[in-house]
Amino acid sequence: MSGFPGAGQKGTRFLLGLLPILLLLILYLIVAADRNAINPNDKILPLPSAMGEAMWGLAFERDRLSGRYLFWADTAASLYRLGIGLAIATLSALVIGLLLGGLRSIRATFGPLVTGIAVIPPIALLPILFITFGLGETAKVALIVIGITPFMVRDIAAYVAALPREQIVKAQTLGASTWQLLLRVALPQAMPRLIQALRLSLGPAWVFLISAEAIASDIGLGYRIFLVRRYLAMDVILPYVAWIAILAASIDFLLAWASRRLFAWAHGEGQ
Repeated sequence: MSGFPGAGQKGTRFLLGLLPILLLLILYLIVAADRNAINPNDKILPLPSAMGEAMWGLAFERDRLSGRYLFWADTAASLYRLGIGLAIATLSALVIGLLLGGLRSIRATFGPLVTGIAVIPPIALLPILFITFGLGETAKVALIVIGITPFMVRDIAAYVAALPREQIVKAQTLGASTWQLLLRVALPQAMPRLIQALRLSLGPAWVFLISAEAIASDIGLGYRIFLVRRYLAMDVILPYVAWIAILAASIDFLLAWASRRLFAWAHGEGQ
């Protein structure tokens, strides 16, 4: 019976988190209905029926020029770029973060460089990336990597450097080398932190992706949003923004679930 209170608490938290979203949706419907009653051709706050019609055409009718279902093609393109960028950033953050946090000489040499890169606004580098890598996929992925990797590196490095001294002394007493300390002591403990850093970086990663797609792309969620804005097509923009939010929340949920399943000890579970 001890499991029921916890389940109830989770359900209550879920409903409380859902309540503000429902209130915003109701408020939108009220205001949109009022505006459309005054002006049936209003484009700023379209009714759900208008958004559904627009999205049906994008999702289930082939584009005459490309022959693609644009909504799904945009989603696939954006998720591909985001996935590659997150994978490269995560691997880089893990390796560099372990080295900076575990080796003082490395931290003293390259720590200032990482800090300097971290304070540069990544969007300011976008023209340089397009000039260097061209207008293809590489520049878009590179912006995501450059945008989130320094933050993740600094977070992992600080976490590793702050590991209890007693653990290091005990491992060294048992004859562990520097690399064994990094791989057997620091790495397992850094993994939950890495997932947390990745979750915190999802928002900025989407910002960099949408920015890159808006400037130089012919497909993608960001490209579509900025393409239709010139027509004030809010019936497309609002569903696309909502879809991005759903994708981001789903990825965050999967990362949190994976962290709890793989590293229950870091969440106070299974003890």
